Amino acid sequence: MGGTREKKAEYFVKLRALLEEYKSIFIVGVDNVSSQQMHEIRKSLRGEGVILMGKNTMVRRAIRGFLSDFPEFERILPHVRGNVGFVFTNSELKEIRDKITSNKVAAPARAGAVAPKDVWIPAGNTGMEPGKTSFFQALGVPTKIARGTIEITSDVQVVAAGTRVGASEATLLNMLNISPFTYGMAVLQVYDQGQAFAPEVLDVEEEFLLKSFSSAVATITAISLALNYPTLPSVIHYLINNYKNVLAISIATDYTFPGSEAIKDRIANPDAYAAAAPVAAEVAAGGEAAAEEEAAVEEEENESDDDMGFGLFD
Repeated sequence: MGGTREKKAEYFVKLRALLEEYKSIFIVGVDNVSSQQMHEIRKSLRGEGVILMGKNTMVRRAIRGFLSDFPEFERILPHVRGNVGFVFTNSELKEIRDKITSNKVAAPARAGAVAPKDVWIPAGNTGMEPGKTSFFQALGVPTKIARGTIEITSDVQVVAAGTRVGASEATLLNMLNISPFTYGMAVLQVYDQGQAFAPEVLDVEEEFLLKSFSSAVATITAISLALNYPTLPSVIHYLINNYKNVLAISIATDYTFPGSEAIKDRIANPDAYAAAAPVAAEVAAGGEAAAEEEAAVEEEENESDDDMGFGLFD
C-alpha cells in the first residue's frame, strides 16, 4: 500500500512538472496501439514532446488538486475519458500532430472490434476451393465457380464504419488475407495556452482566417452604420460620409474650403474642362504617334546599316 501511495505521489509531481513546463497538450486516443508503436512515437518526439499515460481517475484527481494554482486546466477534465494519453510539447502544434498520427500499422479484422471505416471485398478470383463457398453465402457475397476456384463477381461491402465486426466477416477477411484497418495514436483534443479545441482547427489556413476576419469586420461595420452606433471599424465611413455632406453644402452655398474649390470651379466652368479633355487626348495620341515614327526611322536605319551601302548585285 505504501508503495502504491509513493507511486501516486511521484505521478502527481511528474504531471505537475509537465503542466508547468509545457504550454500545449495533445489528448490522444490509444486504442489498439501496440507497445512497439508507443516506443516508436516516443522516439520520434524525443526532444520535442513527452508522452504521459495514466489512469483517468488518477489524472482527474491530480488536475483537480492543481486547479487552485492552474484554474485554466479545468478545460482538460471533460476530455479525460476513455483510453487516452497525453503528449506535452512546446513545439509547433501541426508538426507534432503529424508525428503523432503518422505511425500507423495495418491490422486484420477481429471479431467484436469496432470498424473505423467501411470494409469492402473486391471482385476477382479468390483462389479458394469451392468447399468454402458457405462463408461467402453467409455474408451475401455473390460468387461463381471459375476453373475450380471461387470468384467474387462484384465488389461487396461486408462491414460498415462504426459497427462491430462479426465472426463470419472476420474469418472471411482473414481467409482472403485482407487487413482492412490501420491503428495508431489519434489526436482527440488539443489544449494550448488555456484554450481547448478540436484538432481540425490546426488545418485552418491563414488565408481562411483573414477572410473570416474581414467578413466579421464588414458585418460589424454594416450593423454600426444601420444603428448609427459608432465603432472602430465604422469610424472611417462616418468621416467619409460627413465629408461628403460638407462638400455638398459647400457646392450648394457660397461657402468654400480647399477641398471644394476644384469641384466648384468645374461646375462653374464646364466648357473649360470639356475643351481640355480632347486636347489631353490629342497630346497623348500625338506622343504615341511620335514614338511609332521614331521606331520606324530606327528600323530603316538598321536595315540600311545591314546593307553596308551596297546593293544586292554591287
